[in-house]
Amino acid sequence: MTKFRPCIDLHQGKVKQIVGGTLRDDDEGPRENFVSEHDAAWYASHYRRDGLTGGHVICLGPGNAEAARDALLAWPGGLQVGGGISATNAASWIEAGASHVIVTSSLFSTVGKFLAPQLEALNRAVGAERLVIDLSCRRTAKGWTVTMNRWQTLTEIDVTTSTLDYLASHCAEFLIHAADVEGLCGGIDEELVELLGSWGGIPLTYAGGVATLADVEKVQQLSGGKIDVTVGSALDLFGGNGVRYADLLAWNQRHSPYVD
Repeated sequence: MTKFRPCIDLHQGKVKQIVGGTLRDDDEGPRENFVSEHDAAWYASHYRRDGLTGGHVICLGPGNAEAARDALLAWPGGLQVGGGISATNAASWIEAGASHVIVTSSLFSTVGKFLAPQLEALNRAVGAERLVIDLSCRRTAKGWTVTMNRWQTLTEIDVTTSTLDYLASHCAEFLIHAADVEGLCGGIDEELVELLGSWGGIPLTYAGGVATLADVEKVQQLSGGKIDVTVGSALDLFGGNGVRYADLLAWNQRHSPYVD
């Protein structure tokens, strides 16, 4: 069944919620929905207290490594980490306490060409069982195309069942942000959720657009409970007013396979 997975998004060393489509390198900078007064370790400690596993810490650009390591120290083995991960540093993040490393950009050239040898190198570095492939994407004429470089650059890979089939043997999970709706609190990308749910292979987490608990329910319905969900800007922990953290904890409890 669909479960809630927590997140910690880091930008310039601080926990933030950012509108995905505005995460650019130009003078305007990203549009911020929320900047927390609490650090990453504070959130990680909360997730540890509440027994939430499988969440992700995402470093959005440089200047986040220390905060990410603090989060992993606060919840060792309970969080995945992504952002700037490559075959050369992946093992060090596992040693720092990450359960998995999350990778996108290092699998592609600077112009978005897929580099299969880089994926093989990551498998050698940490093992497929420790690797999460981030297929965060934007809508294009072909459906959904994977993005890299903080969702700024389109790659040559589309999100299709054949793509999932090919990559699944090289990783433990997929993480997919719907970048066009990320941070907008305007509802999920229903067609993308349906596509992901129809595949039903290895574990997969969807992020993007969740505004209310009804959207979490919709993810479960549209995917047949096959994919998990994370909630960002709408969550009260991140200054939102659409979804209560306490309700998501209760959701996980109700949908636990161990509950009669």
